[in-house]
Amino acid sequence: MSVFIIRRLLQSVLVLVVMSMLVFAGVYAVGNPIDILISPDATQADRDATIRAMGLDRPMWLQYAYFVKNALAADLGKSFAFNVPAIELILERMPATLELASCAMLMAVVIGLPLGLYAGLKPKSFAGKTIMTLSIFGFSLPTFWIGLMLIMIFAVFLGVLPSNGRGATALLLGIPVSFLTWDGLRHLALPAFTLALLNIALIIRLVRSGTQEALLMDYVKFARAKGLSDARIIGVHVLKNIMIPIVTVIALQFGSVIAFAVVTETIFAWPGMGKLLIDSINVLDRPVIVAYLLIIVTLFIFINLLVDIAYSLLDPRVRLGESDS
Repeated sequence: MSVFIIRRLLQSVLVLVVMSMLVFAGVYAVGNPIDILISPDATQADRDATIRAMGLDRPMWLQYAYFVKNALAADLGKSFAFNVPAIELILERMPATLELASCAMLMAVVIGLPLGLYAGLKPKSFAGKTIMTLSIFGFSLPTFWIGLMLIMIFAVFLGVLPSNGRGATALLLGIPVSFLTWDGLRHLALPAFTLALLNIALIIRLVRSGTQEALLMDYVKFARAKGLSDARIIGVHVLKNIMIPIVTVIALQFGSVIAFAVVTETIFAWPGMGKLLIDSINVLDRPVIVAYLLIIVTLFIFINLLVDIAYSLLDPRVRLGESDS
């Protein structure tokens, strides 16, 4: 296990280095942030002074070298637009994104698990077929369209839910969260459901296929022969075995939800990392863009490592140490 973790950490460092190079080069090639951040009425002397202050007068390779040097000291640069450390801006917005992603995944599990289980136990029923048909829409409909339709229905036509913002927050361990206030929950409902819809469809299909496969296994047939109740067979023998791949997928999807919450946060003006990224792209705020992507990659790597370790603990047939020998 320790050899596996060390190897994964070394691979992670290599991934971060390659990603930082690609992102830095890509952002560098997009355009000149000075054209956006400095007023057209500024004098040439002011422009030159700003360019030197931001380090934009250096060639790209030298800018990257300075970035790596500072990153090793946990300094990912200062935002061009706000003149504060980029990491500070991102960490300030991170709780809102993590809250949105957590609520979305909780919705996906609470809704998708029972619906998928029902569809797997009764695949030929009308309800089972309807559930699978609706899951297709969850995969097919684009997120931005779903968000706009939910705003139109619940905020414009019915007027029961707010269309944007985070609402009132309360402190939990010093961190502002929305789910502890009624106004915050109302603001959280639409963006969380928009972000959860794809994962609801995914969990429904995974649970359905896993349930149908488990029902054909010998241990389920043996349990029926022993006269165990259907509730015990489903709760102990079926669910316990299908949860291993489902937990793995849910954990991996949680990283994806954090990374791809950009569209949802933009539509609902949710003050998270995704909206910060869009705002930074609009003004070519390179330090914030690079820092955001590196943090997201780090989250992905960390979550994948936890998933691998959890999988080996949940499934006794998997031994990470053996796979590395």
